[in-house]
Amino acid sequence: MVKNQSIQEFLDQLASSAPTPGGGGAAALMGAMGAALTSMVCNLTIGKEKYKDVEAEMQETLNKAEDLRSRLTDMIAADVEVFDKLMGSYGLPKETEEEKAARSEAIQSALREATDVPLECARACADVIAVSRSAAEKGNLNVISDAGVSVMAAYAALKSAALNVYINAGSIKDKAFAEERLAELEKIMASADKDTDQIYNIVKDKL
Repeated sequence: MVKNQSIQEFLDQLASSAPTPGGGGAAALMGAMGAALTSMVCNLTIGKEKYKDVEAEMQETLNKAEDLRSRLTDMIAADVEVFDKLMGSYGLPKETEEEKAARSEAIQSALREATDVPLECARACADVIAVSRSAAEKGNLNVISDAGVSVMAAYAALKSAALNVYINAGSIKDKAFAEERLAELEKIMASADKDTDQIYNIVKDKL
């Protein structure tokens, strides 16, 4: 599985001419790294006498961050699977009218899935941004810069996942479906833009 590869193996595949893994998998990985960094800040805060007043909150933040890290790591493989499904649908026969109709439906079905997978990644990345705030506000000051890297990694992942939503939604014939997904994405990004800027500055002001 993709998530069990070494970093070098993953990067080599990412750099190769193979279509997968690609930007969607990279986005999920960036989001998972953002979650992992929030977990790191929490783990280096929990158990410290100086931060005992925020230990319960840090433990809760850690639990959320670890759940998000697991979800986003799984999305690396999900992106590969949905891309392969989409490419497979384009390769279906199209000699007869029946084959053309079946191929078109398969493509549209795969495009809907290829829109929902990165949208779910965007949702998870927005959640990483949200949980990083606690680490930035109350985490161990010795590693507070890592809380800033966490939010920026999650933000880059969110914006990257959004590009995959845009490219696939643009080819979907069901305009109501596409518009609904794009409207949700815009709401996610509008909130994330503001939150990321705030959290980044919270961290910067502590350095």
